[in-house]
Amino acid sequence: MRYEILGPVRIVDGATPRTIAAPKPETLLSALLARRGQLLTVDQIVAEIWTDAGPQRAKSTVHVYVSRLRAMLGAPGPARTGPLATCAGGYVLHTGPDRLDADTFHGLVERGRAGARAGRYHEAAEVYTSALDLWRGPAYAGVSLGPIVRAHAARLEASRLECLELLVEANLALGRHRETVARLYALTGEYPLHENFARHLMVALYHCGRRGDALAVYRDTRTALRELLGLEPSRALREIQHAVLTGAEPLGARKDSMAG
Repeated sequence: MRYEILGPVRIVDGATPRTIAAPKPETLLSALLARRGQLLTVDQIVAEIWTDAGPQRAKSTVHVYVSRLRAMLGAPGPARTGPLATCAGGYVLHTGPDRLDADTFHGLVERGRAGARAGRYHEAAEVYTSALDLWRGPAYAGVSLGPIVRAHAARLEASRLECLELLVEANLALGRHRETVARLYALTGEYPLHENFARHLMVALYHCGRRGDALAVYRDTRTALRELLGLEPSRALREIQHAVLTGAEPLGARKDSMAG
């Protein structure tokens, strides 16, 4: 049994992934996966499923949803030993090692980091790409998010952005400036306050001989920071601007090449 949360929530048992059509049992499974291996109390489940005041018999309804979920998971074991175990005051979902796509994602990111630290940038870029390929959309896409799932989705999104940045850094270290520019323009458009994406785009443009475009990225980022946050660009971004203006070397990556 495998669980996927990097996109719509799915249960994979065999060749065909399954989804849960009913919204509240889907939210229950999502909360259990967000807290996999940990106790999720009935009160926490009620707060997760019903963000306002729940029905009068909310706790009894939770028990019904748990029974339905156990049937869907095909859990043959007793309530205290199966994958979805009953514990004092609540429930624990035991997914087992490497049974959640998010765990696979994090493992790949760590492998990529190890490769980059050793200077194996080709390997790192391939592994980061494999990690990002696991994403089928926003984490828990389509789920009615309560506080537990919302917080976990936010952490996963932060990890996805970090992986994107690490992939960009690996590609720049390989001299893949021209092929990285388009992706960075898309990222800076989607995340105009993310200074590292802007910094990497300036570096890539500089090494492609596009100093004017690099300075335009700085101006656009500075405007967004000032108008939306009332902040000036960081020192790191200002240093890149200065290097572009003066033609100083290096800018954190090799000259553009056809390195593959």
